[in-house]
This record gives sequence, structure tokens and C-alpha cells, in this order.
Amino acid sequence: MKSCYHPNIHFSDPVFPDLNGQEVGRMWGMLIDALKKSEGGWKLTFSGITTSGDRGKCRWEAHYVFSGTGRKIHNLIDAEFTFKDGKIIGHTDRFDFYRWARMAFGVKGLALGWTPFFKKKVQATVARRLEKIGSK
Repeated sequence: MKSCYHPNIHFSDPVFPDLNGQEVGRMWGMLIDALKKSEGGWKLTFSGITTSGDRGKCRWEAHYVFSGTGRKIHNLIDAEFTFKDGKIIGHTDRFDFYRWARMAFGVKGLALGWTPFFKKKVQATVARRLEKIGSK
């Protein structure tokens, strides 16, 4: 993924709402490292890939074990891309955060996953993890 991105990439999804440049590469590195350590395996599938001019989109599905709880995830993501100089300069992933939180956190996600407080807590936790990686 890193090699597909423009140096000025902007990435956004419900967990990582505003990443730029090298932060995006660190995010993917962090996620892939967690998947490599997972004993549950992982799988990605893609469908509905379309492009028109400097824009593109696809649906991708991620099957993995969430490292924080050991729970199985099947996330459905709709991705939109903007291209510049043959690279992705904008990448927005949309998925149902509440659905993801229920899978990732079980009862806690069911009870709290719909709240802005819970979403912000998850965002803050991953932002701290990403910041640690960036300071190494």
C-alpha cells in the first residue's frame, strides 16, 4: 500500500480520521505487523473496482483477529481514492464503526460502540500507538 501512495497522501477512516504523509505508511505498517503476529490469520478481498479520471473506488473486506481482544472481525469497507502523478493522494475508507466495535469489543462494543465517547477513545488509543511508532 505504501508504494501506491503519493508523498502528500491524506487518509481517513472512522478509526484514523485524519492522517497525512508518512503517518499513513506508519498506520499500514502498524496494522500489518499486528496481523502478522495474529494466530487467527487474515484475508482481504476486493470487488467493484472502478476508476474515472483522477478518482476511483472499491469495496474491500477484511477478515482478521483484532489484536486488542482476540475477537474475529469481518469488516466491510467502501474505499474512495483520488489520484495524482500516478499515485493515490486521497484515500477515504467508510465502514460501520458500531458494527466493527461490536465485533472487536463484544458486549462493551454493543453497549458503547455507538457513542461518540467510545469512538473518540478508540481513535485516541490508536493515535497514541501510531505516535509511539513515529518516535522510534
